[in-house]
Amino acid sequence: MNIRHALCAILTLLSCTAMYAQRTETLLEKGWKFSKGDFPEASAACFDDSGWDEVTIPHDWAITGPFDRNIDIQTVAIKQDLEKEATVKTGRTGGLPYIGTGWYRNVFSVPEGKNAVLLFDGAMSEARVFVNGTEVCFWPYGYNSFWCDVTDVVKPGENTLAVRLENRPFSSRWYPGAGLYRNVHLIVTDPVHIPVWGTRITTPEVTENKAAVDIETIVEAPAGTGTVCVRTDIFDSNGRLAASSAEKADLASGRQTVTQTLEVETPELWSPDHPVRYRAVSGIYSADGRLLDNYETVFGIRTIEYIPYKGFFLNGEKTVFKGVCNHHDLGPLGAAVNVSALRHQLELLKDMGCNAIRTTHNMPAPELVRLCDEMGFMMMIEPFDEWDIAKCENGYHRFFNEWAEKDMVNMLHNFRNSPSVVMWSIGNEVPTQCSPSGYEVASFLQDICHREDPTRPVTCGMDQVDCILENGFADMIDIPGINYRTFRYKEVFDSLSKGFVLGSETASTVSSRGVYKLPVMKRYGALYDDQQCSSYDVESCGWSNIPDVDLALAEDCSWILGQFVWTGFDYLGEPSPYGTDSWPNHSSMFGIIDLASIPKDRYWLYRSVWNEAESTLHILPHWNWEGMEGEKVPVFVYTSWPEAELFINGKSFGRQKKGPDGYAVPVDTVALSQYTSYAGTLGDVNAPVESRFRLMWPDAVYEPGEIRVVAYDENGSPAEEKIVRTAGEPCRLVLEPARTVLEAGGRDLAYVTVSVEDKDGNFCPLDSRTVNFEVTGSGSFKAAANGDPTSLELFHVPHMHLFNGKLTVIVTSADEPGELVLKVTADGLKDASVVMQVVGD
Repeated sequence: MNIRHALCAILTLLSCTAMYAQRTETLLEKGWKFSKGDFPEASAACFDDSGWDEVTIPHDWAITGPFDRNIDIQTVAIKQDLEKEATVKTGRTGGLPYIGTGWYRNVFSVPEGKNAVLLFDGAMSEARVFVNGTEVCFWPYGYNSFWCDVTDVVKPGENTLAVRLENRPFSSRWYPGAGLYRNVHLIVTDPVHIPVWGTRITTPEVTENKAAVDIETIVEAPAGTGTVCVRTDIFDSNGRLAASSAEKADLASGRQTVTQTLEVETPELWSPDHPVRYRAVSGIYSADGRLLDNYETVFGIRTIEYIPYKGFFLNGEKTVFKGVCNHHDLGPLGAAVNVSALRHQLELLKDMGCNAIRTTHNMPAPELVRLCDEMGFMMMIEPFDEWDIAKCENGYHRFFNEWAEKDMVNMLHNFRNSPSVVMWSIGNEVPTQCSPSGYEVASFLQDICHREDPTRPVTCGMDQVDCILENGFADMIDIPGINYRTFRYKEVFDSLSKGFVLGSETASTVSSRGVYKLPVMKRYGALYDDQQCSSYDVESCGWSNIPDVDLALAEDCSWILGQFVWTGFDYLGEPSPYGTDSWPNHSSMFGIIDLASIPKDRYWLYRSVWNEAESTLHILPHWNWEGMEGEKVPVFVYTSWPEAELFINGKSFGRQKKGPDGYAVPVDTVALSQYTSYAGTLGDVNAPVESRFRLMWPDAVYEPGEIRVVAYDENGSPAEEKIVRTAGEPCRLVLEPARTVLEAGGRDLAYVTVSVEDKDGNFCPLDSRTVNFEVTGSGSFKAAANGDPTSLELFHVPHMHLFNGKLTVIVTSADEPGELVLKVTADGLKDASVVMQVVGD
């Protein structure tokens, strides 16, 4: 053992009884005052905020509404949708009052002689942060995490924190939220400390027997501090010490990066099926053995390879991305981040067989990344929807030249230790891709990624294929990501030297849960008087396609890395295809799961292909078609089984088997003619690929009663069956909670699906009556949603109408343990209640 290591060993032994009290991190969630409006004097400690609202952070000031057609009306031509003339767009940002200025105020304390940092996980937007009346930082981009060192402006005792936020009109293409919608942290350390995001962990060598773990640790200190010891211990998922290293650091210059290499024997590798994480605990010890700082980094051990002409390999195994894109809002909760809500979303996606998330089109909440690490989702993290050329009049292009590198560095440092992150994206459908110098901007951003994190490749969501092939843009990107344009994948593959193509954004099928349009036809940009879309899952926008096209490509082309479906969940704003002056429609219909977190039929289509662990058998549509007796009502089945037989009231309508030669849903050529200006881009709309993934009985005839489907395995033997019956008169409410045990503390949530049944227990798919909610005991009502994109009912009011027989009510735990009771009532129906337990530590 050399002298340096001996010194560190002695120091750490001397401090074996030291506790982790040198660093404290406090969530500043309570005690906030908020007011909409601009108050320049509100930065001062003496400002009187007694008349302001008391709020808890995270807080979205706009989600409580009201909805208003006149909010953020945008007269634009959406170029990425190939619109050539500007039209009035209503509901593009959700019709919610996010525009304007708002102030937040709070107080905090810092012990004398300590350093203090305020870390904001996100603040929407153009944040100006003041402490004791002094502006300590400005950060314009509302989606990024940033931190302010406030050591020089704090004083012993109480300090005043004030945050000014401003959201401009015409600044977004979807609902961005408003306010301190992500967490705010106060980090207090010794002057000798590891800064925010101050570690970098890589695993350059991984075998079955061992893994080399390289750890770079930044240590900051006042100049002339002298020598300290940096000790790093790695603990496995069971809390056992897996490796340890100690290095001396000379802090005479005030800052040093310490590099350590540790060896973990028989490592457990992170993967979606086995998301094992390790903890690196880094301690800084003074010359006399005092623990000065203690910093924990969660990481994973795994390998990633993108091999030309072969695909993506995780831990040496070929892995196909079965991913979804998600915006950041949480439906009725708005943009205010909540771990319980994010976990609920991921659990639904996990059951569907999804294994990857693309964070569109902005940096995610840190909580989402941690959950993906924990639950086993690979991630493509994406920062921007525009660069230096505008999509929105007041969009990010205003800040790009000055702030892009700062934003990229923060994002990369924030998330580069997360095993779930397997690639970076630098943008989405940016107009710059068609600029003659666009490749230079892309190279600038990609180079930042390579500099700050050389372990992961870079992609970009590109949609202007002619441009990117002609100007060198696509050839420069590590992984060519193509949004839609499936019929040009092969051209891109053949034109570039990469050896693979990624479906960075796919499908954009549109549907409304429980709505079925007859006759069943593939329609592109179809508009209806009720402003809904058909849940037969054969409708899309003029520039997009049905799911089957992407599923077929993934099966047929080994050089396709996989796909990220637009979108996993419906989101507020962007109500395509009803964006042009179509109020009250104000939320998307792209989601596989609706705004109320209720799966649409499409969920089961993807599940039948993606979930290889469990069988799927799903029938659509419902079987309540009064007035259609004797008429054709097609029946579709989404199943993982290769074959099935349909019976209507005991009569067989024959067996159907998956394959390329089955039934092809006809194309609505009238609707198709609307998109003749989209020359050549609809080359795959007539491809009869849907029979490979759906079983369809187009000539099924409606008569009240029962439809029964029997699925058969590969040997032709009955394997599973399912029945859907015509519902009688609605009789009672039914509650299905996703969970019945919550943690005390006021943040934990339970999602409860409310539906209506007849006296025999059959689901009533057409009921639309108003339902009332009452919560008593150790919890409260949080929000409700029904998934109807045209509904203007407020999410936070405890009543709402059912949409096609269902809605979701969300309840939250109280601070203290106890029993929570949710009671749901509606005129003409039997009440329903559910009891939940709220438990403490």
